[in-house]
This record gives sequence, C-alpha cells and structure tokens, in this order.
Amino acid sequence: MMTRAFLYAAFIGLAVLAATRPGGAQQQDAAALAKQAQNPIANLISLPLQNNTSFGIGEDDRTQNVLNIQPVIPIGAGKLNLINRAILPIVSQPDLSTQTESTFGLGDLTYELFISPAKASSITWGVGPVLILPTATDGALGSGKWSAGPAAVLVMMPGKFVVGAVAFNAWSFAGDGDRDNVNQLVFQYFINYNLPNAWYLVSGPLITANWEADSGDRWIVPFGGGFGKVFGIGGQKMNGTIQAYYNAVKIESLDGPDWSLRVQLQFLFPKG
Repeated sequence: MMTRAFLYAAFIGLAVLAATRPGGAQQQDAAALAKQAQNPIANLISLPLQNNTSFGIGEDDRTQNVLNIQPVIPIGAGKLNLINRAILPIVSQPDLSTQTESTFGLGDLTYELFISPAKASSITWGVGPVLILPTATDGALGSGKWSAGPAAVLVMMPGKFVVGAVAFNAWSFAGDGDRDNVNQLVFQYFINYNLPNAWYLVSGPLITANWEADSGDRWIVPFGGGFGKVFGIGGQKMNGTIQAYYNAVKIESLDGPDWSLRVQLQFLFPKG
C-alpha cells in the first residue's frame, strides 16, 4: 500500500508539473533549489520521505518494503554548519520461512552529524559521527545493538552536475548480548545531471557491507538510476524522484533481493 501511494503521488505530481513552464526568474530559482536538494549537506531544512521496495527475495520471490523518514536540519555555528540527519525506517519484512507472513514495525534509528564549512565552495565536505539506536519494535527489524562510528561526505558541483559520496562504518558497543555484533559499512555515491525546468537525472545506489558475515553474504551492490524534479504545491517546495536499481551483488543465503524501486517525496524549506 505504501509503495502504491508513493508511486501514484510521484507520477501524478511529476506528470502535472511536466506541463508547467515557469518564467525565467522562477526557473533559475527552481534550478538552484534542485542543486541544493541534491546536496546532502546543503544549508537547507528538508523532510524526505523515501520508500524502498525490494523484489525477488527468497524462493517465493517475497517483497520487502522500507519507508524512511529522513529529516535534515542544519544549524549554523559561525564558520561551520552542523548538519543533523536522521533516518527512521518503517519496515515490512517478509518471513522467509512462510509464503505469506511478514513483520511490520519500526526499524533502528540512524543519526548522523556532519560538521561542514559554512562558506560556499565548489567542493564541500563534512565529517562527524554516526549513531545507530536499537529502536526496532521487533527483533526481525533491527540489530538489537547500539552502534557508532565515523561518517564523511564529499560534494562537488561542476556545471550542471552534482556529484559526491557519503559513507559511514558503524561498530556495535552495547545492546543485546545474544545478538550478533555489528560491523557495517554504508556507502552511497550520487551523480545528478540537471536539465531545464528543474528536471534532473540521478543515480545514487546504496552499497552496504556486513563485515561480520561470510563473503557470500557480505555485500549488496546495486546499479541503476532514475529522474527527478523540483516543483511547488501552493507555497510548498518539493522534490520528487523515481529510481530503479538492479542488485549486481546480493546476499546469497537470502536469494535476493534481485532489484528495488525507490520513490521519494522531499519537502523543502528554503530560507528567505
């Protein structure tokens, strides 16, 4: 249901806005806002709602759905910006021992703090800590561990491109002693190419590695991409994207997922 709602909203919104042709000044403002929205450490308050649906899990080709609520709140501190990013997942996780049963609830909360220069530059960077809290409402939806580690992000904006990468590695340090330890890498590179009228092409696969797992169950490496557009509904600025990814490397013991669909609606709150 969540996937259908996001697809309907994204397709309808983007289709309607495809027919709009803003004036010159408005078009320039939308293009600048699009680049801000594509920068994970921009000085821009936003609320992305990102829905990820993974298909082809297990022998019965089950489906997993994860809706990530991802507020981003920058705070100015003199010559620095403190970029607060949180990810709270709402998960529907299939039980692979059955053909129909699933577990639904909250997953573990991830909080990142990036310390970044406030001065605008062609190359922007940020460093800081990541903290993962065991907020999952069911053992199948989280690690049961407190985890932490370093995080970093690098962003460049040559011409019509916004490119960069964000990564962290987290190790468990407390939590349920009966659960497996956590040693996890999360790495995402992103390539955005901006088109007229605030449309853009995007590729931003999320690559993960579980260093505690056997080699065949360690990596998930997707490839793909999609498109997006910055638009307005009334006075509310928004950014919508639709992307699809094929998992070239996947977890062998789970036999999947084969591919995933990402649909995002991002509420933007530019200053001024």
